[in-house]
Amino acid sequence: MVHKAGFVNIVGSPNVGKSTLMNQLMGEKLSIVTSKAQTTRHRILGIYNDENAQIVFSDTPGVVNAAYKLHENMMESVNTSLRDADVLLFITDPFETETNHKETLEKIKKLKIPVICLLNKMDLSDQEKMKERLDYWKKELPDAIIFPISALHGFNIEGVWEEILKRIPFNPPYFDKDQISDRPMRFFVSEIIREKIFIHTKKEIPYACQVEIEEYIEGDELTKIRALIIVERNSQKGIIIGKGGEMLKRIGKEARKEIEKFVGTKVFLETFVKVDKNWRTSDTKLRKYGY
Repeated sequence: MVHKAGFVNIVGSPNVGKSTLMNQLMGEKLSIVTSKAQTTRHRILGIYNDENAQIVFSDTPGVVNAAYKLHENMMESVNTSLRDADVLLFITDPFETETNHKETLEKIKKLKIPVICLLNKMDLSDQEKMKERLDYWKKELPDAIIFPISALHGFNIEGVWEEILKRIPFNPPYFDKDQISDRPMRFFVSEIIREKIFIHTKKEIPYACQVEIEEYIEGDELTKIRALIIVERNSQKGIIIGKGGEMLKRIGKEARKEIEKFVGTKVFLETFVKVDKNWRTSDTKLRKYGY
């Protein structure tokens, strides 16, 4: 039997549900999800395998107008995903009048590959609004396949699968068939901790944080992890630690429970906070932190 393999890249504005869709398609949580925009910073590959196909999904940061060097690097991930996709999943929602970044939409219109436009969050909209947005995107992207979904509740996800499988090319697998991502375990652990920071802190704090895993020692029954939360200012460090260390304890406790589910062992997690001034605006520091 002939094998199919291809890259299916997910793009869209911040907070339209790209990471939720990726996790739903993979059947496993690889991308962190919060209600805040710009949660995703890196391009994350999720590798789906069955006997006859390998589909490499790519979750990308939301398209934004760059305010920091960090944003410029995030947008480069988006632009790369437009260039190397076999199938593009462009995701929007009923509350978005147009995509957040017009230049990206113009690039999508010029693509020669199949584009599937997904109108997400249909469970939060009425039929009249959905029809108006579907008609709008049919005019904007006349060659695209367009239909509504709910990534959160899994509605119409089978339809997305059918469209993807029709359109990915015949290829041997690009990765080992037992691999689920190109990212190491340390990356997913750092993302879980960063998700908890996004959930429990406000304003600029989550956006100013970076998480580095200084130590990861895996055992049969216990995994030891030392994590460093990096912020830009001393005032941010104080907020992350909290009164009597309560905020840091809360972040660590919730992260540890989720990490244990992910790695399949008990986890001993140590968290520390360090100030690295203006790391988001420095090319050197961004490279150091993997951007």
